[in-house]
Amino acid sequence: MKSVTFMKDNRPSLGVKVKEGVVDVASALSDHPMEHVPTEVMDLINGGDKTLSVLKDFINTLDTSSDSPYVLNDKMLDWGPCITNPGKIICVGLNYRKHADETNAPYPETPILFNKYNNTLTGNFCDIVVPNVTEQLDYEVELGIVIGESAKEVTKENALDYVYGYCTANDLSARDLQFRTNQWLLGKTCDGFSPVGPYLVSADEVIDPNNLPLKTTVNGEVRQNSNTSDMIFYCDEIISYISQYMTLSPGDVILTGTPEGVVLGLSEEERVYLQPGDEVTVEIEKLGKLTNTFVTE
Repeated sequence: MKSVTFMKDNRPSLGVKVKEGVVDVASALSDHPMEHVPTEVMDLINGGDKTLSVLKDFINTLDTSSDSPYVLNDKMLDWGPCITNPGKIICVGLNYRKHADETNAPYPETPILFNKYNNTLTGNFCDIVVPNVTEQLDYEVELGIVIGESAKEVTKENALDYVYGYCTANDLSARDLQFRTNQWLLGKTCDGFSPVGPYLVSADEVIDPNNLPLKTTVNGEVRQNSNTSDMIFYCDEIISYISQYMTLSPGDVILTGTPEGVVLGLSEEERVYLQPGDEVTVEIEKLGKLTNTFVTE
């Protein structure tokens, strides 16, 4: 299932992507009442497989033709982040071989972890401010993992059983802030620096997260074009590793690193960082395209 978050009366509301558009779950429930159907994405995730099954059954009972009053046009949505209130956003740095190569960095022996916060979350087609404090804003297409069950000290073999689903993400990075000190946090946590979406895709629709093409275009020009198979640490390894040190909870997000092709990987004279007016699209097979336009602060 592809779930969607859109803004309705200034609040995040749950939608489900269907062929004809996006089902507004709350509006559909008004016409077709049914118990235990979630209307927000965090309730969907926290409810586990049972709640996901209930939502699927509910959608299957509906008339989802384009003239149904609760089926919305994708192009008219006020998109929100596909995951709205994660307890943790954990990121993995230098996790693609060719990305490490382009930045002349050695392959890490264990995952390099850092964190982001909920202030960085934004959605598809949302404008993102280029902060006045940076002159080196970079894009990073990344596969996002959303945890579905509490995971502590899980094995690599069982790790994917704890995943609710996956999403496309852009781990925006202000390089001049990121490398001001040995801690990367400052360059990663400005407002809007983690657009995620457009969909949160349940794990049953993604056969192998370690073999997904992913791409970035800037103003229509392809900048990144790779596959998650180039990751140094795969999804199951990452989940298992993190769970040895902390409990992963439903709704937690893990951003798994970016492939080669970022601005930072170019020679200094070739680097042209993101500017107001630029349009960036990041996309991952099965998970959809996420587009944002950058604006002046």
